[in-house]
Amino acid sequence: MIAKLTGILDDTGPDWAVIDVNGVGYLVQCSAKTLTHLGIRGDKVVVHTEMQVSETDQRLIGFTSAGERAWFRLLTAVQGVGSKVALAILSALAIEELQRACANGDAAMVARANGVGPKLASRIVNELKDKAGGLAGYVSPAGTGADIGYTPPGSASADALSALQNLGFKPAVASTAVAKAVEELGEDAGLNDLVRVALKRAAG
Repeated sequence: MIAKLTGILDDTGPDWAVIDVNGVGYLVQCSAKTLTHLGIRGDKVVVHTEMQVSETDQRLIGFTSAGERAWFRLLTAVQGVGSKVALAILSALAIEELQRACANGDAAMVARANGVGPKLASRIVNELKDKAGGLAGYVSPAGTGADIGYTPPGSASADALSALQNLGFKPAVASTAVAKAVEELGEDAGLNDLVRVALKRAAG
């Protein structure tokens, strides 16, 4: 069982990435949020994985964090939710939003994902409502690896994110760049250093 890949981002597509690990290219299916977080070709990446094997298919699903993978496993345990639908939900919602939607029974938020109708969304939140609290610990500030889409208001990373967006970078690009900067410099890094490094990442 392959649980994690550490290598170089070799190529990406609409819903997949190729991770080069010592000359072997692993094709992994990913959510849009995971693909955004992985960065650009040539970047060193760490991808948590889930292997799915059936009589007719064998695929590797990739995630930026163990938390995202845990939610994928919960989602695919719900009747009517396969890997494609689970990835669509993880593409539409950050795991913090998904945890909150399930805890509050907010089916409308889950129904924002492509291919998820009101009935399926209701089933998901009803079945996962009691389990959502157990995964709350996976939701962390950006840069800690759990959910790259979240930055605490008033923090240096949030200010850096705002600075990049004010310079014209798209939110997804700015978020990824700031997250990379936090990973490189540490969570205690100052605003000026974060912006300087994030700009390099975003421009690259």
